[in-house]
Amino acid sequence: MSRSAVFLDEMGVGPLWRLRQGGAAEAAEAADVAEIVEAAAAPVAAVVEAVAPPVPAAEVVAEVKAVDVAAPVAPAPAAPAASDDTAWFDDAPPPPPARQLSDTDIAALDWDGLTAAVAKCARCDLCKTRKGVVMGRGDRQGDWLMLASSPSRLEEREGRALPGEQGKLLDNMLKAIAVDADRDVYITHLLKCRPLDEAGQERLPTEAESAVCRPYFERELALLQPRTILTLGSMAAAGINPGEKPVRGTVRQLGKAAVVATFHPEMLLQDETGKAKARAWADLCLAKSTHGDSRGE
Repeated sequence: MSRSAVFLDEMGVGPLWRLRQGGAAEAAEAADVAEIVEAAAAPVAAVVEAVAPPVPAAEVVAEVKAVDVAAPVAPAPAAPAASDDTAWFDDAPPPPPARQLSDTDIAALDWDGLTAAVAKCARCDLCKTRKGVVMGRGDRQGDWLMLASSPSRLEEREGRALPGEQGKLLDNMLKAIAVDADRDVYITHLLKCRPLDEAGQERLPTEAESAVCRPYFERELALLQPRTILTLGSMAAAGINPGEKPVRGTVRQLGKAAVVATFHPEMLLQDETGKAKARAWADLCLAKSTHGDSRGE
């Protein structure tokens, strides 16, 4: 059976026999087949149309125009960001203060540990008003110790003991007695913070402030082990041995170190008469001779 016959049989349309008469007969047969197929397909189309009625072309075009394929698709709403509100911190307890070292702890520190401990010290109320601490500087194996009482405004701002003109004057004073300020001298203070009154003006340290800061100086002294200490100013002369009245022109002892008092370089810079400078020269000569004597011991 030919394919056409199979097709017509499947559609329920019987074969239509016609007498072949050359090409015209074949053309007529093809036309008849087309008509039969169209006629057979008509009922199927009617069924489809009945199930799903056709949509008017105008509506289809309108729907196509309504869908803009180039339009960006709206992103899905983002999840709400985590709140940056830190108001709840207000109710959180403050962090505990750094543990303060005891006198025994300080006595066991090396140079680096001592510097770090001074930087974060809160052993007295001076930590609330200071702008910075001033640790000693110079040769940590030097035989000479230059000792002032407490830092000035300039020293606090620069974080350096005796900077600027007063430092240059001290270097020249030491050079005059053949002491190398860069190689054999260490400079420090009894207090590492600048004492201020309620008005923000410099004042003398209290006994309590001097007492709680004393272990830092004593550790510097133990690490350095100087042979000669030159106190700079009356407060340093009085504070190095609390309770002992210093007398200029005399030699005192602090452990194995000889102690000689002289003027602070800042005071000498303000001396217009030259009298204080003459006395300071005598003090330097005394310290030099004492230092030489201790070398022979």
